[in-house]
Amino acid sequence: MATQPNPTSPTTVPADPRAVDATDRILQEITMVLRRLEAMDLNITDLSAASASIRTDIACFSEKVADMEPRLTIVEEYVGMVTEYDAELRALRAKLTDLEDRSRRDNIHFFGIPERKEGNNIKAFLKRLLPELTGLTFSSPLEFQRVHRISPPHLVSFGWPHPVIKCFLRHEQPQQVLSTAQTQGPFLLEGHEVRVAADFSRTTNEKQKVSLALRPQLRKLDIKFGLFEPALLAIAHESFPKEYPGAVLIRPNDAF
Repeated sequence: MATQPNPTSPTTVPADPRAVDATDRILQEITMVLRRLEAMDLNITDLSAASASIRTDIACFSEKVADMEPRLTIVEEYVGMVTEYDAELRALRAKLTDLEDRSRRDNIHFFGIPERKEGNNIKAFLKRLLPELTGLTFSSPLEFQRVHRISPPHLVSFGWPHPVIKCFLRHEQPQQVLSTAQTQGPFLLEGHEVRVAADFSRTTNEKQKVSLALRPQLRKLDIKFGLFEPALLAIAHESFPKEYPGAVLIRPNDAF
């Protein structure tokens, strides 16, 4: 006789492999998410510490900035004072140079007079020589306050005669000599060229050297220019650099 199954007894259902795999994947993903959250928590902790350090640095910098602000104000005041003093100093130097040039306007340099030609009395020699050399007839007797030879190293090293500098007593006489020298060129003394130049301060002489060095370049560029006493260079060209020291720009159509 066959045995009938008992409907109340438990039965074992085999597990679905696909469900097991899905469950494992879910567990793995949950584990990875937890690990990432733990890593993020560590990063947040590090960021919090770094943020606290940054806040401390910012507070320190704020204190330093607050401390520097009044000092910066003082420095700015000093800079303004220095700028003002510099402008005043430049003006004083310009006035000093002008006064020195004015004090020398009765002086004339003579270059090329042979050595010992004057003998023992250089004043008497020049009183005789000057009318013959220049061809001028002076309305008043020639009188000099001082006359002597000077010895610039750059001239003596070339074996040239020591220049003679003379200080006239009457202001119109040196101006006559300089004007004649500009129109006639070098004078001749027994076959020797004698050149004449006005006497200026060192500052003015340096400006003259700069202006003279620039003249050949201006001629090559066919730029009109003019040299005015004591050391003023006027350039008639719109595109010439304005930063050239000692130069005055004028309109190209202006005549010299």
